[in-house]
Amino acid sequence: MRIHLISAVLVGLVGSGIHLGLAEKVTLIFCVLLIFFAEILNSALEHLVDLATRHFDEKARLTKDTAAAGVLVLALGTVVIFAAILVHNWGTVTASGPQIARQVVLGVPLAACVTVLVIPVQRPAWTNVLAFTAGCALLGALAQQTASSVFTAMDAGLLVVAGASARERSRLTRHAS
Repeated sequence: MRIHLISAVLVGLVGSGIHLGLAEKVTLIFCVLLIFFAEILNSALEHLVDLATRHFDEKARLTKDTAAAGVLVLALGTVVIFAAILVHNWGTVTASGPQIARQVVLGVPLAACVTVLVIPVQRPAWTNVLAFTAGCALLGALAQQTASSVFTAMDAGLLVVAGASARERSRLTRHAS
């Protein structure tokens, strides 16, 4: 799920940096949501299998692996769709040099902030606060010249999810000690 969340932020950065048609926007957003839905179903199925089996069972392993493979197929399909959209809009991409440069300069640090928030490593709470605050500032700067407020809003939502994840992990760590 962490990888999908970071990838979704990157898709949002592309969508908010390059002018795309409505069909392309809807397709990319649908792909992102479909991947999250599949990952949630995969997690639910894995937990259900764990509840049903107490000892190693080859059928349980195959069930979990098959569900994970389904998510992988959807993720690979999304990459192909993303590439097809970029190739189809290559004229727009090549004409968007300054916008792409801005997205890279502000977007890479934003993706790094999200990565810091979702990586399950013990760290001081101030690190998460700093990463979230920096992510908000970067997102605010990106929003000033966005090509799509929908993708900017999607990235804002993903940053909030990443922040909530870090906060919950920190809370659980405090209660465990």
